[in-house]
Amino acid sequence: YMASVIKLNELIRKIKADLAVCKRCGICQATCPVYAQTGLESDVARGKLALLDGLEKDIFKNPNGVLKRLNRCLLCGSCEINCPRKVNVLEIFIKARIIITDFTGLSLWKKIILRWCLAYPERFDYIIKIISQFQSLFIKPAEKQMGTFRVRFFSPFFRNRHFIPLSTIPVSTIPDYHKIITLEPKFENCINRPVFLNEIIAHNRKSQIKVAFFSGCIIRKIMPNIIKASIDVLNFHNVSVVLPESEGCCGLPAIAAGDQITFDKLIKYNLEKFEALNFDYLITSCATCTFAIKKIWPMMTRNSKKEQAKTADLAEKTMDINQFLVSKVELKKIQLKSIAPVPVTYHDPCHLKKSLGIASEPREVIGANKNYKLKEMENADLCCGFGGSFNLQYYDMSEAIGKNKQDYIRATGCKVVASGCPACIMQITDVFSKAKENILVKHPVEIYRESID
Repeated sequence: YMASVIKLNELIRKIKADLAVCKRCGICQATCPVYAQTGLESDVARGKLALLDGLEKDIFKNPNGVLKRLNRCLLCGSCEINCPRKVNVLEIFIKARIIITDFTGLSLWKKIILRWCLAYPERFDYIIKIISQFQSLFIKPAEKQMGTFRVRFFSPFFRNRHFIPLSTIPVSTIPDYHKIITLEPKFENCINRPVFLNEIIAHNRKSQIKVAFFSGCIIRKIMPNIIKASIDVLNFHNVSVVLPESEGCCGLPAIAAGDQITFDKLIKYNLEKFEALNFDYLITSCATCTFAIKKIWPMMTRNSKKEQAKTADLAEKTMDINQFLVSKVELKKIQLKSIAPVPVTYHDPCHLKKSLGIASEPREVIGANKNYKLKEMENADLCCGFGGSFNLQYYDMSEAIGKNKQDYIRATGCKVVASGCPACIMQITDVFSKAKENILVKHPVEIYRESID
């Protein structure tokens, strides 16, 4: 055991230089959504860095306790973007989680979810497909107009959540694409057959740009309407779209849990799938996936130099769909009906604005549909509190943070709130559904899609 502790301390010393950059000024206290709820020093970035420093100096002898505190973090980047010394907080926390998890080991349920399920995309897709077919036995409608459900029986996992159910559309199928996409010649006479993702190839002769589309787990399995809207819009602008036969998770849930093994497998899987395609840009409609591919993949890839080079190249090609539409094609500003525009507000996903600096582009995409009028909310970039597994482990705190965001949204008097992150969409939908307020939550590309019918 002592030998393992010594090894743990040696590994933490590798990030010692990064830890030393923090001078414990405390500015992160004013921006941390978790600290705002608890008031605990160990929940703010400064406190977590102090815990890691103490673990390295052998002051603390409870790695599990330190890891528990590290996990009480949304990885929203609020502390990092506001840090006057530009401490790489997210990188430190992620690397520290990996180091300590290697020492403590993954819990049984994390091993099942991450290493047995998520690490094998085909298996993961199959399990989700089976669950989606039987989910009606365990869930019941919560708020009909918002399309949310809740569990029929008490469950510590779901508790009183209002959630968007798994899509009943097979994860490999997008219906009706023969109406809007020119398919390969061998399919042109098969009008009524399902069109599978690996067959969706827009062979538009006018197209000057060819993109690959990375859908992401939440969109692919819960919100396929965003996939359809995204590809509709891209094809409307004469952009050719290719998709791999299958894709894996972006890996952020795994690396955030300290599971480098699953993360490495997923990067390798996705690189192989997308390497087979020839494209100019990799487009995603998920803020978290964009962040993961552009920032986390190059940061955490530890395999061969060849794979690191491929990861860096793919990261360079990756763009959020809003950014792509604004910078690479000309948005069409169309007003379809002579009616009063619908008031809409926009929530900035942390991974999009704070981590990637993308904020004006989604607003331009929304503004292109003149049937909507954008009304800015106060603190539009305040974290909604979802934070992936944080929402699962600390739901009460996550919900409280979400209600803060709800207040700012409500104050605008909007009928629709938009966000470029499916996780944020889930969180905002949850709090408004439970409040029985019929405020719809949409992706900016869905709003833009409405204007091009």
